[in-house]
Amino acid sequence: MSYPSNLLYFEYKKAGMDINKLYTSKRSEQYTPQSGATARDEFQRDYDRIIFSSAFRRLQNKTQVFPLPGTVFVHNRLTHSLEVSSVGRSLGSAIGEYIVQSQKDILTENSKEFYKYSLYNVIAAACLCHDIGNPAFGHSGEDAIARFFKINATKLSPLFSLEEWSDLIHFEGNANAIRVLTQQQNGKSSGGLLLTYSTLASIAKYPCESIAKDPKILYRKKFGFFQSEKNIFSDIAKSSQMPLVSEHPLIFQRHPFVWLVEAADDICYNIIDLEDAHRLGIIAHTDCVNILMNLIASLNPSAKDNVHTRIKSINNKNDKISYLRAKIIHFLSSKSAETFIDYQADIFAGRHNKALMDIISEQHPSLKEIEDFSIENIYNHRSVIEIENAGYNVIKELLSHFIFPIIKNKSERDQCENKAVKLIPNQFIYEDESVYNKVLGVVDFIAGMTDNYAVDLYKKIKGTEIGMSI
Repeated sequence: MSYPSNLLYFEYKKAGMDINKLYTSKRSEQYTPQSGATARDEFQRDYDRIIFSSAFRRLQNKTQVFPLPGTVFVHNRLTHSLEVSSVGRSLGSAIGEYIVQSQKDILTENSKEFYKYSLYNVIAAACLCHDIGNPAFGHSGEDAIARFFKINATKLSPLFSLEEWSDLIHFEGNANAIRVLTQQQNGKSSGGLLLTYSTLASIAKYPCESIAKDPKILYRKKFGFFQSEKNIFSDIAKSSQMPLVSEHPLIFQRHPFVWLVEAADDICYNIIDLEDAHRLGIIAHTDCVNILMNLIASLNPSAKDNVHTRIKSINNKNDKISYLRAKIIHFLSSKSAETFIDYQADIFAGRHNKALMDIISEQHPSLKEIEDFSIENIYNHRSVIEIENAGYNVIKELLSHFIFPIIKNKSERDQCENKAVKLIPNQFIYEDESVYNKVLGVVDFIAGMTDNYAVDLYKKIKGTEIGMSI
């Protein structure tokens, strides 16, 4: 389905959007682009900056779903992010080409260049860093941080404003990603990674503050920024044409590019978790082949026979599943681009409220079957439950060890508490700032840990492993 330029132009304007102003090379600090000829545009620089960042590298040792199992390869947060970025680049390229072709009458020359040659870099970069704020141990790490503050509410909540406390008891990796990417750590350069606001806006799935979260509304199901980043997020939103819903509490509508980033993420984890479970022997080969073939038959019936013939010629079981996974990602990427185009008027007008993959799932029940199968056989598997329990205990103990000393003034700490604070790297210590910022510094430290580092430090402070390490 396509829309005439004048209709979409009307929809953009009605929502306060201008398709020629949905992108910006503005960054979180004053930045002077390199002069002269360069092979990289401003948005490709974002991708490169993320790739070379320490926060991104740490994702290689953070759990995606399964605990890192040694010799058997499964996905971690880093490999997942790279694959999501690959899918996102394809979606950005397809939608960019469509916008240039269908909206040429309302696009400026600069916008034609952006949508044709740069949109895919924005989507790829956003996909690359969409999980960069997630702590160790998968989603249980997020829950563990939130739970620590909830169970210590009597002692801690009086120290914070309502909004600050809401941030802590609902700790959210999405909001933490904005902090990781934009925050100036103690003693480090300002502006974080200095990404463009276009890339930052594209990861904002939940563009509201924590007190505004509402599970009944998709874009407010969670929240997208802490109080510490409220001002910069507001600047990101306004600079990239995100429609303002409310100032108090602060709520914006999603940026249109977010839907593509979300789709790329949904495509990957739905299918690749199944592939990992098969590789680990958690699910039977026949079950995995059947459920993937059913989805292929639903998504592209004309391809079923050719795909079936091809997998019969592949002897290695893991390669069979890898081939089916690749075909499904291709089909789902095409369906996602088509769905974005079908709903573009609502998306650009800020009225859309259903994930693209949810729409596709309604049209193809086989996709929902994979989700249900995964919940029953993968996400509730013993190895997954074990790491979730471990994550709760490790993160709870680390937070308890560091939070209670850091909230005290230096003069009030005893010797044991001073020793605890000395274990916190200097860039995470904000002694002269508010209790909220002091606590966020500790949360930054712990949320940034890899699985192995968190377990190692936990063992040492508990006294179960004693010895020198450099």
